[in-house]
Formats: sequence, C-alpha cells, structure tokens
Amino acid sequence: MATNKNQHFVPRCYLKAFTIGGGNLAINLLNLDRERCIPKAPVKNQCSGDYFYGQDLQLEKAIQAVESEYAAAVARIHLPGYRLTDSDRSVLRIFILFQHMRTEAASRRSVEMFSGMEQVIGEGVPDLKPSIKEAVQMAMRVFASEMHLLDDLKVCLLRNRTTTPFVSSDDPAVLTNRWHMEDPRVRHKSPGLMSCGVAFFLPLSPRVMCVAYDGDVYSISHEAGWTEVRKERDVIAFNEHQFLNAQVNVYFREWEDGEWILNAFGAVANRRLPCRYRINYAVLDRVDGDNKVYRAVKREEAGDHAEALIHSEVLTPRPSRWPSQLQWRPKGFVYTNGTGAGYIRAAQTRFRTARGYWREPAKV
Repeated sequence: MATNKNQHFVPRCYLKAFTIGGGNLAINLLNLDRERCIPKAPVKNQCSGDYFYGQDLQLEKAIQAVESEYAAAVARIHLPGYRLTDSDRSVLRIFILFQHMRTEAASRRSVEMFSGMEQVIGEGVPDLKPSIKEAVQMAMRVFASEMHLLDDLKVCLLRNRTTTPFVSSDDPAVLTNRWHMEDPRVRHKSPGLMSCGVAFFLPLSPRVMCVAYDGDVYSISHEAGWTEVRKERDVIAFNEHQFLNAQVNVYFREWEDGEWILNAFGAVANRRLPCRYRINYAVLDRVDGDNKVYRAVKREEAGDHAEALIHSEVLTPRPSRWPSQLQWRPKGFVYTNGTGAGYIRAAQTRFRTARGYWREPAKV
C-alpha cells in the first residue's frame, strides 16, 4: 500500500523553483477560471489528490525515483558554469514525458473524450470509460513501457536574460507542434508523441526553460546545451503556451508580477480551447473493391446505416506567436508511408513495419 495519501501530479520538487523565495512552502498563482491572482497559496495543496495514483507502493517508489533524478538534475543545471550532459538530457526527456502523461488535466481529457464518444453513440460505454484515477494509472502503465519514446528528441536549455520571468502551471510539460499547424500536408490530422515536428516546452524555473524538439524539423543554436533569451517577446511566447495549456492555475514566484501576468493571460485567453478533442462520426458510403469508403456525418443525420466509424481527434491550442529560438532546420525532413499513421519521426518508423517509409522535405 502507498505510504503517502496526498499524491502530487505536479511534484513539489518541480514547483519549488516557482515558490516564494524558493522555500517550497507557498506559491503565488493565477486562477484562470476566476481570472484572479492569489498570493501565498500552500504548495502542499497544489496539483494533488488523495491516492491520485492509487495505493500501489511499487508505482509510488518508481514515481519517487523519477522525481529524485529530476530534482538532482535541476540543482546541477542551476549551478554556475553548468554544461548540459547526455545523462541530464536523458533525465529531462523522461521527466517531460512522465509529467506530460500524469497530470489531472491529461487524465481528465481522456475521460472527457470517452464521454464525447458516449454522446455520439447515444448510449453509455461503462466498460470502456475510465475514472480520472483509472485514466492516470493507465497512463503510468503506458509510461513504464514507453518511457524512452522521446529519446530521439534534441534537448536544449534557455537562459532567461530578460526582466520578465518564465511562468509555470498545473500542466507544465507543454506538447506542441508548429510544423503540424503550418504544413498543408497534415491538415485534418492530429499530431501525437511520435509525430514529426514535436516540441516540448518545460520551464525549470523563472530563469531557465527546457526545450525538447524534433531535430529533423527544427534547429536551436546553442553552446554546451545553452542558448540565451534576450528579448521579452520570446519569454512572452513561451509563457503563452502555459496559459493555453494550463487546466486551472498558472504559477509564478514574485507577487509583483501578478498584474502583468493577468494582463498577458487576458491577451490570449480567447485562444484557449473549451474542449481538447473532437469526435468524428462516419458511415459506410460504398465498397470499392477491397476498400470501404466512409462518409463523415453528424450523428443525428446518419439515418439507417450498416456500419459506422468513430474517430477521436486531439486538438492543440494554436498560439499567437512562436519563440524565435525555435528555428526551421535548413533542409529539414519528415517521414511518411502514405497511410493514416501520418508523419512519424525517423526513430519511430522502426516500430511501423506494415509499409516502408520515405523521406520528404519538412517545408514545402
């Protein structure tokens, strides 16, 4: 049985860098629903729930091991003269994936997607629909088997040289994909963790940002794993991703920053998605030889039909700007095999053996 009843889905070792004075006791936050800044909120009450991961002691120990390695890496990263090592790159990749998969927001999106399917079908699917705790526990099992899924991503640290700090949130490991948003070849396709053009933004502190990215599509100039952020608009661009991805709260260290953080959120609040998924319903239209052709319709307009498909599509918020550090790679490239799998990174194509993949330029 797990020894800790109050389990955090954003760990205190992560939030510590954003707490008041770094003391890990209290933190300033912006509540997005109320659009109000709240001072000195207890950290122990943030991003947690009773037995959020269940009562599996082995799982709890595994989580503590990941968090411990992350905490040690972040302490090293903030030492003067630190140069990014391959071992710390690995720690950061694993933590990013872990953090992305385990938040309440991620689990809630999964549960809400099943609810959306029920509405489209017109009946319940109790055997399939998980609770939030069941969803996060399933995510942890997937993480255990796929924890090296991001090993092919490049990792870079950004040192904030401006007076504007990075902020964080209750869903801080932001997955985005600029290439998928801008290339017409992938219109109407949802990017995933294996997709070409993946990028993760994880603020490590108000002064340091970690970026993990597809090096076949993007390029970030750096020295010893570091690059400088000297323009306030780039910090604002990174912060926008936190505003768009957060579920309930955005976190910041200095209370004096609350007013501009509230204003910055207000400037992009209309870009937040009210729902992070779309359910598509399609009925069998015709049979063409060995192939079946389906036609997308609204469920209430489907009428009588012999077969139907339900397709769930993950939606990603579209930011108003991108940080200038994330440049297109000259002669960048992506991989596809022409199927519904879409464009998959080179390191992931070895898991897709049905048809051969070919390389295409990333920009057309």
